[in-house]
Amino acid sequence: QVQLKESGGGSVQAGGSLRLSCVASGTGFTMNAMTWYRQTPGKQRDLVAEIESGGSTRYADSVKGRFTISMDNTKNTIYLQMNSLKPEDTAVYYCNADVTRWYGLGSTRENYWGQGTQVTVSS
Repeated sequence: QVQLKESGGGSVQAGGSLRLSCVASGTGFTMNAMTWYRQTPGKQRDLVAEIESGGSTRYADSVKGRFTISMDNTKNTIYLQMNSLKPEDTAVYYCNADVTRWYGLGSTRENYWGQGTQVTVSS
């Protein structure tokens, strides 16, 4: 089992900044990629930013130039630095981990979600 814990959400005025963190804990796994998603009531969960274990990243068009995803491999932690926040960034932000879990001589590819952290941006 892999557990994900997000932190860093909160309320901020438009133009402000927040930094989200997500820590992955557990044993017997290798991280393949970690991703931030966000969701507002009644809408689907959308990808915000992704980082692969090798360091390559991708972003939703709506956050390019404002958000930066980074990873500390030694701590199995990712960060999302959010600058120039807009009211439309208001959402619950979820961390997702794509991992390979090792079982004796075998392995499986598994996917985990955190509980989410609320980000509210007021105008």
